[in-house]
Amino acid sequence: MVPATQSFTGQSSVPTGTSRPDRDRIVSMFAGRKPRAWGLTPPGVALSLPKGTKSIALTFDCCGGPGGSGFDRSLLAALERHSVPATFFLNARWVRSNPALTRELAANPSFEIANHGTAHRPLSVTGQSAYGLVGTADPGMVYDEIMGAQAELTAATGSAPRFFRSGTAHYDEIAVEICRALRLVPVNFTVNGDGGATYPAPFVTGELLSARPGSIIIAHANRPEAGTGAGVAAALPRMMGQGTRFIRLSDAPPI
Repeated sequence: MVPATQSFTGQSSVPTGTSRPDRDRIVSMFAGRKPRAWGLTPPGVALSLPKGTKSIALTFDCCGGPGGSGFDRSLLAALERHSVPATFFLNARWVRSNPALTRELAANPSFEIANHGTAHRPLSVTGQSAYGLVGTADPGMVYDEIMGAQAELTAATGSAPRFFRSGTAHYDEIAVEICRALRLVPVNFTVNGDGGATYPAPFVTGELLSARPGSIIIAHANRPEAGTGAGVAAALPRMMGQGTRFIRLSDAPPI
């Protein structure tokens, strides 16, 4: 059984040197397990950077499908103008719609690519739903949701992602254990920067300015019509003027 650890690095979940379990092994390991927690903050999900981290991590979801397969170039321009690093969580549907852009993001040394699932499902072993989206229904479906995207992202970028965020950012704790058994760190957030790309730009700016050292900020890069890009662009120079430093998730120190 994988411990429901809050470790940010996730290295304690699987002994060093062991191989990643295959689908049959995951089904066998987690068959019959009944979850007790559901939502954004179940045990085992990293909600902030390791204690003592003085930087902030900006993370941007690209959901694809009905959630939007576009891209906010104004957001990208703001990050590049200020040389701000970020982590992009890409869903497999978005990658299929944006193969060249996926490669562009992966090639930028300021950015890193993370796994946002295959079909953008909430991660559950019982079919729980969130925001009207039906989640995975058993351990095999959890495996498929994680590892389908993992294979596509690795093929598209040449590098295997280390971090995972489920569609809607909802999990049960058994699905979280599966994610860690697959040697990915499930990551949510400290600050909801754009409310699923629904906040107007001034509100986005205010949310980012509320972040404190060690925060993980979530926002969306796949909705160019939203207020996210303008809100982030207004916040970044103010945050940097206050001494804020930004890092990618993989640059956070281990616990």
